[in-house]
Order: sequence, then structure tokens, then C-alpha cells
Amino acid sequence: MNPMLNIAIRAARKAGNIIAKGYEQAANETTVTLKSTNDYVTQIDKAAEEAIIEVIRKSYPDHSIVGEESGVLAGSNTDVQWIIDPLDGTTNFVKRFPHFAVSIAIREKGRTEVGVVYDPIRNELFTAVRGEGAKLNEFRLRISSDRRDLAGAVLATGFPFKVAKHRPAHLNMLEALMNNGVADFRRTGSAALDLAYVASGRIDGFFEIGLKPWDCAAGDLIAREAGVLVSNFVGGTDYLSSGNVVAGSGRVVKEILNSIQPVLTEELKA
Repeated sequence: MNPMLNIAIRAARKAGNIIAKGYEQAANETTVTLKSTNDYVTQIDKAAEEAIIEVIRKSYPDHSIVGEESGVLAGSNTDVQWIIDPLDGTTNFVKRFPHFAVSIAIREKGRTEVGVVYDPIRNELFTAVRGEGAKLNEFRLRISSDRRDLAGAVLATGFPFKVAKHRPAHLNMLEALMNNGVADFRRTGSAALDLAYVASGRIDGFFEIGLKPWDCAAGDLIAREAGVLVSNFVGGTDYLSSGNVVAGSGRVVKEILNSIQPVLTEELKA
């Protein structure tokens, strides 16, 4: 096993244990803090992130770490960067809606090499190493290329509750996709799991506005290693910086892009 993948899995499982124990507590025992509009953090997020950092630092003390809660923790080795979200789906966790995950990506010289997304409630571990494929637990993942259009497709998305200016565009995107045959949408509350679910064939595609790198870096690699095409809203590859993500088979992504581009604002086309 890739040594950094092994450490990432160990860190994800340690954080997952903290999250699972916190989930079993009564909701009123969880301290919730509002970071910004519709953006929450709990003591469980912080404890899980501390656990991940501790595991990484024991094996790779010189690596840099970017955490959702801790920010940038610079290391002497600037070529390797761990991008971590200790609890992707905090709102679900707060509401005791059992759908959230630990997300850990490792980037070397600007390229994602390892991705881990761990769902501690279902004990599902999605992993990928660049060039070596993706797995769910020990089963290889490979998407089907049978779907040729959006007719009957089920797509996942996330509503831009944190950035009000994008809400009209997102609603227009939903309508355009429905007009082109999409059967239904899923709004699960975890972009990391949405991308992993595209990789595992549980949904046909995914799109979202304004994600952060820790939301999608690990899921992006898992999806791509399973044969998923990932792009921004105009077919480009800068989605980790823009945060505007579309994922699915090549044909599904093409149909999504054709559907949404007429209703995109100029900012979302950039």
C-alpha cells in the first residue's frame, strides 16, 4: 500500500471514531458555533481535525497541512500538502442526519496523489491513488459509460446558501437540467460523498457552485480514478480554485454543460 495512503486512512479512521462517538451524544451536548452565514463548526470538527493533524505529524512532521478549521500549517517540505476536512457535512451532523464524512487529500507539487473519504456511520472507506484506480473498502470502482444523455438521470448538487448572489443562477441551472430530462436531484449535504457516490454509480452526476479545496480535492481524485470526468462550468480544469464543479461520465458532463451554460452568469463562466 502507498505509505501516505496508509497514514491518510489511519488519520481518517481516528477522526471517524471521534465523530461517531460525538454523533451518539444528545444533540444538546454538541457545542455549535456560527462561523459565517449558514456555516457551522462544532467541538467535534475541531477534535477530529486535531486527531488528523496528530497522525500526519507523527509520520510526516515536515509536510504542510491545510485544514478547514486550522487554516494553513506550513511545513519545511512545501512540495507536499495535506488538504483536510475533518467533518464534511457539519450541518447534517448537528441535525443528527447520518450523512457526513472525513475528507483527506494529499497533493505533491500541485497534483493530487492520494484521496480518502471516510463515512464513519456506514463504515465506508473510499480511496484512490493517482494512476492506481479507486476503491470502496476493498472493491474497485469503475463507472458505467452506458448513459448517453440526461433522460432519467439522478444528479446531486448543493445549494449556494452561503453566497446569496448565486442562488438565482443555481435555480436556473436546475430548471434547465429538468427541461433536458433529469429525473431527480439529491441534495445530501456532503460534496465529498457526492463525488464518491458518482464514482460508485450511486448517482449519475454532480454539480455545485463555490466549493473549497477541502470539500472536493479527495473526492475529485476518487471520482477521476473511477473514470469520472470532472470539470468547471465551461469544461475547464481549474475547478479546485474556482470551486465550480461538474462531475459524471463524459457524456453526462457534456449534457450538463450544454444545459447550464446558457443560464450561467459571467462570474460563473470565468
